[in-house]
Amino acid sequence: MFAKLVAVSLLTLASGQLLAAECKVTVDSTDQMSFDKKAIEIDKSCKTFTVELTHSGSLPKNVMGHNWVLSKTADMQPIATDGLAAGIDKNYLKEGDTRIIAHTKIIGAGETDSVTFDVSKLAAGESYGFFCSFPGHISMMKGTVTLK
Repeated sequence: MFAKLVAVSLLTLASGQLLAAECKVTVDSTDQMSFDKKAIEIDKSCKTFTVELTHSGSLPKNVMGHNWVLSKTADMQPIATDGLAAGIDKNYLKEGDTRIIAHTKIIGAGETDSVTFDVSKLAAGESYGFFCSFPGHISMMKGTVTLK
């Protein structure tokens, strides 16, 4: 009887945790110029959402640095192009660029950074994406962000 009660309690606890929205994701970046995620879904019930960026490679940030930038899909390439002149110290992002919804700093091997943003900045039905703004990386390091 006790074992049955414990099993039911554990199942209840587990199902309760499954119902709660996950308002955080970890995205790993590598020396092969890649993110381990191609798509991120954000539950509408999340008030804020956190992205933790990790770098599992071995190269320093000035050689193979990565960041995570969120914007409308249509703004991704223009943001990356405009950010080239900003340089690594400004994370290859133009200062004050209002098209950027959220971003991490540029990180290198073994480093992590995270960003938390207000989900209300995202509109249902709009197309969003994420990318790395390090020069040339957007061609391979990008994905979609969907509000569900």
